[in-house]
Amino acid sequence: MPHEVYLKNLERISFKENSDLPTDWQKAIAAEGRRVLKDVLEPRELSDRLILLVGGGGYIGVPVTTYLLSRGYRVRCQDIFVYGNDEAVGSLLGEPNYEFMRGDVANSKDREAALKDVTDVIILAGLVGDPITKKYPSEHQTINEQALNDFIASLDGRGLNKVIMVSTCSNYGEIPPDTLADENYPLKPLSLYATAKVARERQILAGDNKVDYTATVMRFSTAFGLSARMRFDLTVSEFCRELFTGKDLEVYDADTWRPYCHVRDFARALVRVLEAPRKEVAFQVFNAGGDRNNFTKKMIVEAILRQIPDGRVAYVAGGADKRNYKVDFSKIRSALLFEPAYSVEDGITELLEALREGFFRDYDKHRDHYGNYKLDYPPS
Repeated sequence: MPHEVYLKNLERISFKENSDLPTDWQKAIAAEGRRVLKDVLEPRELSDRLILLVGGGGYIGVPVTTYLLSRGYRVRCQDIFVYGNDEAVGSLLGEPNYEFMRGDVANSKDREAALKDVTDVIILAGLVGDPITKKYPSEHQTINEQALNDFIASLDGRGLNKVIMVSTCSNYGEIPPDTLADENYPLKPLSLYATAKVARERQILAGDNKVDYTATVMRFSTAFGLSARMRFDLTVSEFCRELFTGKDLEVYDADTWRPYCHVRDFARALVRVLEAPRKEVAFQVFNAGGDRNNFTKKMIVEAILRQIPDGRVAYVAGGADKRNYKVDFSKIRSALLFEPAYSVEDGITELLEALREGFFRDYDKHRDHYGNYKLDYPPS
């Protein structure tokens, strides 16, 4: 039977890997898998699902890849490594269900090669973060605006199953105190990065009833957690490292809110969308994270100081970053039964353990390697 492996894996995913879900949801996942077989694999004469991760070699992409592989999915990663971190995928090379394809989302030939025989697409590519897009506005225009616009425009007519656009909760910008931003809350992007994300969201959602695939937008919280492509330019990891190494930590606007989410929880959320019944996710927007991980900067510092009590911190007002948003995650919890497995405190403990064991000792010599600080684009 040409789909024997697929059906066996579907049975495992539906009932064993999702045994923590209610029985009706397990059955719905199995039914969704059979629909994919009938509507996607058989018409295209494909034997199995192949998930394309565009920008899959980054801080979030590597944990997502690892999780997809653990569940039996085939994964193709396309990345050009604009920060020079290509070693992050080194341990994945040779995995039987993993394929790496070096390529630029801005190059039409690279896009076509990456999309060959793909069933599902997760869009992670782009210059991520406000500082890097402000520092490199021309490259931001090339990648975040034009290239990703063209990539999304190229997806229709290929018989794809699901396309997941990874966006950001930064799109909410600055909201009043004691307000929760749900998916319908007005967007107020305050940076080039967030403005481009809002534009791509609108582009992909405009395909409802027009394109031949199901699209979903995931607004990611601020990431934390260990990854093979480690970043120390994000709040939790930056604060942990500064305090661990005995430096004086200056924290601007300590009472501003952000939601946070572990990179492995992002992987779980993405898989939940891939496996969910189509009607639950079709042209929907989901805030990705959990209520318990809405934190102020001061709350993060206090959590770290419980483990490093002699850390030195100074709180400073009047920072340049005006973002302040507390986010409502009730939709992803009720519609997809998703709750994060990891708290901010878990991420702090994990990272401090790694630092105590001597990981990342080369940070001071190779600072650019551990964050979105400096571009090599196009790669030299």
